[in-house]
Amino acid sequence: MKKILGTFIGSMALMPVLAHADSPYFSLQEGDGFKRFSVSVGALHVMPQGKAQPVRVNTAINEGYQSKVGNIQAQTVIDNLDPDRRPNRFVEGLVRLIGAFGGQVSSGLSGDSYVYGLSEWDNPGTGLEADDVTTLGIMTNYFFTDNVSFEMKAGIPPKVDIKGKGTIYAPFAAVATPLGGIAGNLNLANDIRITDLAQSSKAAEARAWTPAFEFQYHFGKTGVNKFRPYVGVGLMYAYFNELEMDKGIEADLVAAGHMIQNIINQNAGASLEMKDSNGRMKVDLEATDAFAPVVTAGFTYDFNEKWFAVGSVSYAHLQNESKITVINENTGQTLINSKADVEINPILAYAGIGMRF
Repeated sequence: MKKILGTFIGSMALMPVLAHADSPYFSLQEGDGFKRFSVSVGALHVMPQGKAQPVRVNTAINEGYQSKVGNIQAQTVIDNLDPDRRPNRFVEGLVRLIGAFGGQVSSGLSGDSYVYGLSEWDNPGTGLEADDVTTLGIMTNYFFTDNVSFEMKAGIPPKVDIKGKGTIYAPFAAVATPLGGIAGNLNLANDIRITDLAQSSKAAEARAWTPAFEFQYHFGKTGVNKFRPYVGVGLMYAYFNELEMDKGIEADLVAAGHMIQNIINQNAGASLEMKDSNGRMKVDLEATDAFAPVVTAGFTYDFNEKWFAVGSVSYAHLQNESKITVINENTGQTLINSKADVEINPILAYAGIGMRF
């Protein structure tokens, strides 16, 4: 990002120098009745208009992944029986009998399981949305003519709150083969709660760097019209850093990482009981950079030939992608990948005071 900003700023600085001294468009001298440069400072209020998009999840557990069940509480098996199953009366009766005494099904009896549903899935009704934010805006303009200018929009990069929406569930299903399958199988199915993205006032926060560059057309004439409307079109660049996730959501994702690791460790029963595995979980949050077209309508009002007021409204069609990964640092294996498009699409309202020179 620094290279991009440096390139634009450097280009702006060199334009008058590289051009011919008598050029009517590139010069450090005043134009014909107008000043070449202006800068303004004011309040910049950003109002994202985008809606939450579903979170997509995939894990290290492929469809039909075979894992031993291991020791498991009988009640856990009962709680996760597929409600649409064809009952296996003998095996279910045995499990319920063990459960009635608060017992555990040992690894010798529980057999193997074939896990489904955790390979990849979407989560309708979930997603992330950026909140409104206000910061200090700085706008600089170079005027090629009295009517045509090139503007660079910048400001103090604000911390933006990212709101969460909805609850992520894992659509777990499995076919278990207790007693080696000699008495038939057990079909399990349950939507396992992973995390509530709305459990706190914000799911995450990030610092947003969103410089924009526009060519603008200013109506009217300097020295004749104090009030001059203008329109502009250009490009916005968005970069996000200093991302921090809500601690509650992070803890839920660590637990989900242990769930996946337990299946890999041939201990699927511990996965259903949300027990910690032998892994050391790390949760990473990233956001992609993005470019977006931006359009602006605004006005300036001259107090005198040097000082002016400015107001504008801009819209940028901006969308990026958030990425969350859960990694077992002991093995380096990525256990969970989740992605979500983040529609920002901000309206930017600006009001400031400027100076021409």
